[in-house]
Amino acid sequence: MCLAVPGKIEHFVADDPEAMKMAKVDFGGIKKVINLDLVPEADVGDFVLVHVGIAISKVDEEEAQRTLNFLEGMGELDELKIDEILLKERKSEGL
Repeated sequence: MCLAVPGKIEHFVADDPEAMKMAKVDFGGIKKVINLDLVPEADVGDFVLVHVGIAISKVDEEEAQRTLNFLEGMGELDELKIDEILLKERKSEGL
């Protein structure tokens, strides 16, 4: 199943106008760097829907939280948690 997961933009990680617009996004405690090129109006504190690492639209906080709660209840956020655990393991092993 393809999902777009809501997350909150914490801060931008690339400040070069020639580069892709990238930001650290929080998905209910799971944090990833996301491409924001499709939502150039998105700013720190905004909530965005993310599909395969790319923000595809902005959403309001209430809708984002409702969706996160629903996905978590269905176990659909487990893949994000596993990805974060694997990334931490790789970093600790120096990979």
